[in-house]
Formats: sequence, structure tokens, C-alpha cells
Amino acid sequence: MEGEGGYLAEVPDERKEALARLRELCRAELRGFTEVMAYGMPAYERDGIGEISFASQKQYISVYLLRSDVREAFAERLAGHDMGKGCLRFRTPEKIGFVLLRGLLRATAARPGKVC
Repeated sequence: MEGEGGYLAEVPDERKEALARLRELCRAELRGFTEVMAYGMPAYERDGIGEISFASQKQYISVYLLRSDVREAFAERLAGHDMGKGCLRFRTPEKIGFVLLRGLLRATAARPGKVC
């Protein structure tokens, strides 16, 4: 998508590869979702409702997990990570947990659920 590609073009060089990998993971796992730009960041919607998004912030890369049921199901695996209410933060591209993210994306895609 044009907005998404523009977004990746504007992130710091040291984050481009990791964010491109994150985008490809989202596109692969979130089949049936629509990739859009929302609130200035790439987001993935099902039936017009955003369930996942990600952003390059000043101090970290964030992945927004907008489904409370998925966060609750992964509570044990998320316990050691830097988490906000619905935001998983990675301080550096090297710290991104792609295996964990794949599981979260698969759980999100498996069935619809309430967004927080």
C-alpha cells in the first residue's frame, strides 16, 4: 500500500529492515485483514475495525495489540516484556520477538473478538 510504503521510507535506516519484516509477517498472518494507515501508522483491520498496528516511536518500536482476549491468552508469554495497556514495546530492532509476534498475530486472525 502506498501509505505503508511511504511510512517505511521515513523510518530511521537502522529500523527499516525490522519494520519491513514486521509488515510482511502481518501481511502473511492476517489474511482477510485490510492494511491501512490509521493514526499515522500501519494498521490491520477486519470488517473496518483495527486489531493490530505498529509504529516506529522515538525510543522504541511498538506493536499495538488491540484485542484484550488475545493479550489475556498470552499474558504469561508477555509478562517479561515492556507492555503498555495494549502496546508491546521493543527498544531496538534486534529485540523484536518475531516468534512471539507470529503467535499473537495467528491468535488475532483465528477469530474475531472485542477490541479494547
